[in-house]
Amino acid sequence: MSDKQVTRLFPKIIWFNHLMIEQFIYPVRKFYQFPAHDILFNKANFRKNHAERNEYAHFKSCSVSFLPASEFLILKEYLKSIKMETAAKTSPIKTVNPFNNELVKSFEIMGDEQIESKIAVADHAFQTWKKTPMADRAQLLRRVAHLMRVKSVQLEKLATLEMGKLVTESRAEVGLCAAIFDYYAENGEKFLADQPLETPQGSAFLSFEPIGVLLSIQPWNFPFYQITRSAAPHLMAGNTMLLKHASNVPQCAQIMEDIFLEAGFPAGVYQNLFIPGSKIDVLVADKRIKGVTLTGSEPAGSSIAAAAGKYIKKSTLELGGSDAFVVLDDADVEQAAEAAVRGRMWNAGQVCVSPKRVIAEEGIADLFLDKVKAKFAALKVGDPMDETNRSGPLSSEKAVEDVIKQVQKAVEQGATVLAGGHRIDRPGAFMEPTILTGIQPGTAAYEEEIFGPVFMFYKVKDEQAAIDLANATDYGLGGSVFSSNNERAVKVARQIDTGMVYINHVTGIAPELPFGGTKHSGYGREQSQAAIYEFVNSKLIRVTTPESAY
Repeated sequence: MSDKQVTRLFPKIIWFNHLMIEQFIYPVRKFYQFPAHDILFNKANFRKNHAERNEYAHFKSCSVSFLPASEFLILKEYLKSIKMETAAKTSPIKTVNPFNNELVKSFEIMGDEQIESKIAVADHAFQTWKKTPMADRAQLLRRVAHLMRVKSVQLEKLATLEMGKLVTESRAEVGLCAAIFDYYAENGEKFLADQPLETPQGSAFLSFEPIGVLLSIQPWNFPFYQITRSAAPHLMAGNTMLLKHASNVPQCAQIMEDIFLEAGFPAGVYQNLFIPGSKIDVLVADKRIKGVTLTGSEPAGSSIAAAAGKYIKKSTLELGGSDAFVVLDDADVEQAAEAAVRGRMWNAGQVCVSPKRVIAEEGIADLFLDKVKAKFAALKVGDPMDETNRSGPLSSEKAVEDVIKQVQKAVEQGATVLAGGHRIDRPGAFMEPTILTGIQPGTAAYEEEIFGPVFMFYKVKDEQAAIDLANATDYGLGGSVFSSNNERAVKVARQIDTGMVYINHVTGIAPELPFGGTKHSGYGREQSQAAIYEFVNSKLIRVTTPESAY
């Protein structure tokens, strides 16, 4: 619509419902500088004229009088475009490049009607998808894996653009996702086969049946992997899925839905939702949604668990961790130092299973720390698209601000900064790789997870002290033990209260290995055979006779 058309139409008398003032009137006056008397704000006048006049056209909560139908249609489209433009500009769902903090693209939040339509389509699709032969489901998963490999360059650059991880890390993430889809395509039918049960009379078996529409709520730090590890097993099992991804990776969320459709998945089996967190409770309450899986913060997990419990729905939670990296006095110190630095700087420290608390026995602690400091000094931080860099920005301006505050608070409470501790003086969400020591029990840094490039080092007297410190947290996700004696390392690992412990390696990720934690790190498992049973009905089918005891 041209300026000339607008200035010709708007001198006509226009009555706006009071609810429209912020959405339409302010942007219209701002852009076109209309005199105030042309727009009547008076609620009483609106009601009086709305009731008394028959010659008006109604557009949602806006009434326009004295306009021919042809002119009203022009105005209607203009108002609609203004609303969409304003909504997109103010939407929290947007791509902001953390390399320079520049806005790239915004997305309009889905309205209640769109959300209802998505749920209805997912529920309808489930009725057919659950009956689709497993071999056909597996073939579609293989196509998704193939497409991810074909589109790898596009996907890896998109992940780096939206949340700032090194493009080399994004490339590895895409490859891992393809492997996970292939894993469930290859093994899903075997995992879901009827399981015979031993019984002295007759026969019995477990039948694994899908339960319906699942809501998947995922974070930004692995924008494709987080989607994959929830979608691959549960779609293979015959469920359908609605994804609520983190608001800062909307393009990653959308392209995955596009890939599912391109692979040939029926409409409604996998859908993306552009919604704020405030809409989640309403979704959990919907009877058509049968389960919820979330990876996120402890407060978010607590809220989801409460909502799911209220409506008696299955949920799985992965809520982060404060993983201990234990270096025993017989470890290869060089290997341990390299693994600790590489693991902590992985994804700029924004990994749930990153070694956040590094604990070394005093016999090798000083040598280990010297090697760590040398490796930190050699780290090259910069453009995440540059494959020579070892670290990039954090995911957002808020993320770097939060981590800087945590470091400052740690120092105020007695910790010592051996390296870094500040923002890097350049555009973007950059922070110096940081080493903290002298962290005391009862302080914030001792208790909290720091989700950024901060290496917290502890020297302890002996093996038992290392185990005690490793367990001195409410979290229990992953952990590592470094030792030249595997038997000793396994003995220590058994005493660390977490869901996963790796020997002589940082906590890793592989399709065939279960992933999940205990304590405040959540419950349930993703990946491996274990994941596929999280959202199925393990139905007992018993064949017997009337005269049998059971």
